[in-house]
Amino acid sequence: MKNYTITVNGNVYEVSVEEGISGAAQTVSAPVTKVAVPVAPKAVAPVAPVAKAAAPVEPKEVTPVAPKATASTGTQGSIKVNAPMPGKILEVKANAGQVVKKGDVLVVLEAMKMENEIVASQDGTVASVDVEVGKSVEAGDILATLN
Repeated sequence: MKNYTITVNGNVYEVSVEEGISGAAQTVSAPVTKVAVPVAPKAVAPVAPVAKAAAPVEPKEVTPVAPKATASTGTQGSIKVNAPMPGKILEVKANAGQVVKKGDVLVVLEAMKMENEIVASQDGTVASVDVEVGKSVEAGDILATLN
């Protein structure tokens, strides 16, 4: 029989384990004794004096800023190429006005540490590229449009 002392969340338990004939350990129901262990009180850190409040600041007049235009180059096409998942644009391989065939890579999107090539869904001409390198996109965002 082997005796072990186990501490769980500050509580100390004594456990006895009996070995079987084959040498494999078998668990034995043994009474568990809870032993009180004295705990030293925690030291309290000294508190620094509180600084005086700063003088009130006069509110400044806020001028509304127009929203930033997208990186769209040209007019929107009838065929939209959407982001299949959220990620970051690593490379833009197509330009507005470029003729592409079905399967040509338009944009490289990094998602979950993998590079995903976003391809043209059909033959056409790139009408607009609505993203730029380094931009983060969400699933469903328009990456480019084709005519």
